Amino acid sequence: MRDEKFCNSNCPFTRAIGTIGNKWKPMIINVISTRTIRFGQMDAIIPHISRKVLTEQLKELEEDGLLERLAYKELPPRVEYKLSEKGLAFLPILEAIKEWQGKFEIMPPVNSN
Repeated sequence: MRDEKFCNSNCPFTRAIGTIGNKWKPMIINVISTRTIRFGQMDAIIPHISRKVLTEQLKELEEDGLLERLAYKELPPRVEYKLSEKGLAFLPILEAIKEWQGKFEIMPPVNSN
């Protein structure tokens, strides 16, 4: 659920956190990346997210202009998601976060038994 106090702040950083600042949105953006993907595929890939929360997060990401929802008039109906130009521009930021984590992450020892 979006925190409107963050989204309406005068501070650009605070507004950015309001847009992408929960645990699910960066994961969703990372999963979609440069491909087009269906809801069921995302649901299977992202661990521990409920279908309700995934639906809410996708709607907010679309409202914020980070992704595009592509609905096809077929039977059965088919909907796909892809990142918008704004969403694609966020990918290098996610990569920097992954590099930062990798640099300081302490990996548990491998069991040699």
